[in-house]
Amino acid sequence: MLQPKEVQIKTQDGGEKTFVLSKFPAIAGREIIAKYPLSALPKLGDYGVSEETMLKLMAYVAVPREDGTALQLTTRALVDNHVDSWETLGRIEMAMLEYNCSFFANGVASTFFEAVAQKVPTLVSRMLTDLQAQSSRPAKPASTS
Repeated sequence: MLQPKEVQIKTQDGGEKTFVLSKFPAIAGREIIAKYPLSALPKLGDYGVSEETMLKLMAYVAVPREDGTALQLTTRALVDNHVDSWETLGRIEMAMLEYNCSFFANGVASTFFEAVAQKVPTLVSRMLTDLQAQSSRPAKPASTS
């Protein structure tokens, strides 16, 4: 784990649990950050890619053990066993993004996602217009007889 950092994450029941966040290695970090924002947008992203990206991100999260070692959450089963809810999972994901990306720190994440959300309607409209034009083309030219 690169530069491990213990943090307290609020759980769904209002308690707190300790997790160990770590920095992403360069190539894994590039992949996670490239896929994360768009795969998480509803109706635009692919849930399978979103889940795959979350699992890659969570592999750099660990839970401390009593013997002083840390257990990395490298599988779906480990994530499910150590994270109590989807809300807690979302908090861990945001904490990882803030820890690994300077442009997500200090509340800039919400500004980033707001900017993305503002651009999505234009992008979707352009895509739908292009698809409509393609599907509206006749298979054969109109008959002149």
